[in-house]
Amino acid sequence: MSNRRNQIVFLTALLVVFLFIVYRATRSPEVTSVVSRADENFRPIAVENPALRLDLLDRLKKLQYEGSHRNIFSSSAPPPVSAAPVAAAPPPVVGPAPPQGPAPLVVPATFYGYVTDAQTGARRAFFIEGDNVYVLAVGEVLLGRFRLMQIGNSSVELEETSTGRRATLTMEEPTPS
Repeated sequence: MSNRRNQIVFLTALLVVFLFIVYRATRSPEVTSVVSRADENFRPIAVENPALRLDLLDRLKKLQYEGSHRNIFSSSAPPPVSAAPVAAAPPPVVGPAPPQGPAPLVVPATFYGYVTDAQTGARRAFFIEGDNVYVLAVGEVLLGRFRLMQIGNSSVELEETSTGRRATLTMEEPTPS
């Protein structure tokens, strides 16, 4: 008997809540007063010619993005910008070959990121060589022979300590080993 009585009390309470919600929804005089005051204060912006400028829209539709097409959701560095096509090669020079410069500097490590200290603003670069990971600040030496000269957003500049030759490494994803 008690269970039936609890159900009746619960249904009565729900009915009272429902009637209160209906009463509040149908009685809304403050909304109409706010709307009428907003209509009185409305002043449209002075526009000389309110017609839609279709010529400007057509120009925007034809606009093509010409920047780099980097995936903003990828942590890897953007692909290098390819240079413009080179014109035809000059005719070969007859005679002794000019002396070649030194071979390009090869750094056996991969630059794969950097971090900036929030308090000091100093950057540290991350390098990987085989299973070894190196974290260097500007001025520190990598692998005993390459001094870190500069840390950019997508590249670093290293200087070989013995010869003074410089190399720039671009950011790459480390290859899993």
